[in-house]
Amino acid sequence: MASIVPLSAIAPELVEQLLDAAFGPERHARTAYRIRTGMDWLPALSFAALDDEDYLAGTIQLWPVALTDPAGRAHPMIMVGPVAVVPALQGAGYGKALMAAALGAIDAMDSPQSPALPQVMIGDEPYYGRWGFSAAATGGWRCPGPWDPARLLVRTGNPAVLPGEGMLGPWLPAAATQPLAD
Repeated sequence: MASIVPLSAIAPELVEQLLDAAFGPERHARTAYRIRTGMDWLPALSFAALDDEDYLAGTIQLWPVALTDPAGRAHPMIMVGPVAVVPALQGAGYGKALMAAALGAIDAMDSPQSPALPQVMIGDEPYYGRWGFSAAATGGWRCPGPWDPARLLVRTGNPAVLPGEGMLGPWLPAAATQPLAD
């Protein structure tokens, strides 16, 4: 049975080795990497799965991103992924356990006074749909690189808050992009 631990408890080089094994060293050229350029993953929402012998079996990282609408307004979101599992252990439930941990952490923070940010990912809707991810609201969204619109998925409690159009990219709060006053 998998043990789920904070990703921050795992040596970064082990995470990188796992990601290379799961996706190949060319993974950095993927569109998802462009979307989250310059961002650090969110420690409170990112996890690792350890196997029965406490070896790293999988990881999930969540990232701050934003959808910038045509008027230039940034709509903060959380990017889910990569969800990576050691190739020899794929299909053994580690990915499902990692998704449950990450989305459970988001859902635990959700409240009427402070609703959870929408979550976005690039993945297969038939698989990720079980967690509420859908491409229904993302048809007018763009990504910085090649992507299959059917694989751009979002999960939110209120789809009405989502802009119909926009470009996904790193979430840079307005204060971080404004010049400092002299």
